[in-house]
Amino acid sequence: MTVIIAEKPSLARNIAAGIGEMRRRDGYLENSDYIVTWAFGHLFSLADIEAYTGKTDTRWSMEGLPCFPDKFRFELRRDDSKREDAGVIKQFGIIKMLLNRPDVDTIVNAGDADREGEIIVRLCIENANPSPNKRQMRLWLPDQTPETVAAALREMKPESDYDSLANEGFARTYMDWLYGVNLTRYATLKTGNLLRVGRVIVPIVRAIYERDMAIKSFTPEKYYAIVSNAETNGEQVELTSKQKFTANEAPKANAMCADYNGRIATVTAKKVKKDTLQPPKLYSLSKLQNVLGKKNKMPMDESLAIVQKLYEEGYLTYPRTNSEYLATAEKDKIRNIVGVFAKLGYPVKFKDSKKIFDDSKIESHSALTPTHKVPDKSKLSEREMLVYSTVVRRFAAVFCAEECIVEKTEITVSLDGREEFTLKGTVMVERGWTRLDDYTAKDKVLPMLSKGDRVNVDFKPVEKETTPPKHYTIETLNNYLKNPFKEDKKKENEDDNDDEEYRAIFEGLELGTEATRTGIIENAKKSEYIELKKDVYHILPRGIFLIEALEQMKISMDKYKTSELGRALKKVFRREMTVDESVALAKNEISAMMQRAPMPPETDIDYGFMGDDVGECPLCHSRVRRTTFGYGCTGYKEGCKFTANFTICHRVISKANMERLLSEGRTAKIQGFISKTGKPFDAVLVLDSDGKIKFDFNQN
Repeated sequence: MTVIIAEKPSLARNIAAGIGEMRRRDGYLENSDYIVTWAFGHLFSLADIEAYTGKTDTRWSMEGLPCFPDKFRFELRRDDSKREDAGVIKQFGIIKMLLNRPDVDTIVNAGDADREGEIIVRLCIENANPSPNKRQMRLWLPDQTPETVAAALREMKPESDYDSLANEGFARTYMDWLYGVNLTRYATLKTGNLLRVGRVIVPIVRAIYERDMAIKSFTPEKYYAIVSNAETNGEQVELTSKQKFTANEAPKANAMCADYNGRIATVTAKKVKKDTLQPPKLYSLSKLQNVLGKKNKMPMDESLAIVQKLYEEGYLTYPRTNSEYLATAEKDKIRNIVGVFAKLGYPVKFKDSKKIFDDSKIESHSALTPTHKVPDKSKLSEREMLVYSTVVRRFAAVFCAEECIVEKTEITVSLDGREEFTLKGTVMVERGWTRLDDYTAKDKVLPMLSKGDRVNVDFKPVEKETTPPKHYTIETLNNYLKNPFKEDKKKENEDDNDDEEYRAIFEGLELGTEATRTGIIENAKKSEYIELKKDVYHILPRGIFLIEALEQMKISMDKYKTSELGRALKKVFRREMTVDESVALAKNEISAMMQRAPMPPETDIDYGFMGDDVGECPLCHSRVRRTTFGYGCTGYKEGCKFTANFTICHRVISKANMERLLSEGRTAKIQGFISKTGKPFDAVLVLDSDGKIKFDFNQN
């Protein structure tokens, strides 16, 4: 007897449909050969810190931090109130009973086909503790149609073949727990505000914060562009010089225009050639989300939920893929799907091309495509139909039987050898695949000029302004997260070499993954760190507080640190590093952030923890304590107004210096103040008779 453990009930139903003739039981389905049961996603989660420290008081404190377990413990998932979940307990009990039935000799992991799905089911099996004599296999499903399920059951591999994937999954789980639990508690205790600090969420929020701060601080600068819009043969010919002049260089701009207008402009070359415009690549999850966000203002969580539902209903292949290519082993399957859509009237044919089938560009899963199972349109909602048709149109464009033919024209105008101007335009001759999928390039109509023609010029300085960076959108943030070290350049066409992009993915440079990124961004939104308006992200006050508080605490959670840990995870997958070695990297980083050596008074920036007593109030003699934003007198209810900010002239005032100020009336010499003009200076802080804090530059 074979027990198959699906990640969730919907997958179990689809597996049962692929097997056929199964009877429903309490928590599983069964026939004479197979038993199909299910988890509810994660049945197990890592235990909290208190499970390791033995504390019964669940209030957070620095006791036991940082927490680095020798062996990580998993326990059955609890509800949001940390209470036991009766449904989870019951379902795991059913799984445990089934795995230990004497007539069961084979156990099949049918988690989702990724590292998270791999460990979800492994944890169920390990905690059920079945006999080691039972064979363990893996069911890997690129889609959930009955035909695919039946074929996959015949082609199952030993579970041990997926040990590297599991190791990567466990390493990621341990790393994220270490960062999330330790630094969230530490930062919360330091600031007095709940700050969710994670390996990926912080660099995502930081990217939006830095972009918004750059926009806020941007000062537009005027400049002059040199432009001619004179008519030649009744048509306007626009020529723009590469030369630009600053706002105070107007005389130079005018002089250049006078020089250029005294010269002869001639068409020195004209190239016209027909070309075949290649269709764009198939969709990865993030590229699909980019299109849906940009065109339809669809948030990432909505698009992921819909594409996941369409996958579970058998209409689309596995959605959490980072590839835009298909595996060569799938050619027969794709040939069949192309045939299905050809019968539906799409002008498609099978193409065997390296631009479509490329194993070197696939990490775990092929690009997102429709399956041979076509939905009844009346049974899909409007938004579901939008997502499904977007995937289908791209698939049909890639396999379109009709080529897109364009006529590309390039005209070169030379101005007496001083400067050359190139005019480019594209004219659509045969639309081909662009009738099926969007083509965003706009045709530019060029003037009717021939080689040897003289072009009239009338150059003038045109005043323009530099523009600020643009806010992150769903598309641009996704592109940044896929490779945060790539320059933010928009591709001119879809045929650009994408080797760099895939190299970054395989090396682990991306921030988050296709499987996790959407959920992490949603957590940032729920935590009120960022907001999404239409398809544009903005930083919120809580997000600003998070980033600036972490900077004050010298907690470095940026793209460099996160990518370093991402590379370690890929090394675990490639067996170049053990799980323990990767976890040790995280432990070392967390230790360095939380256990810094005491600093000398002049450079000290440690402002202690929320509620720390720092001394006696100089006005009312009550106690002064650390608050969220600085130091304040506990006698405020009686009217005392003594307070001090954390930062004075951009310099953090440490707890030790504040204690010294209150007890001695002056601090040590503090280094690193910044004046209003941006100049650094050092000074002593002193208290006057009214309790005001002032600078003393007489440092003797």
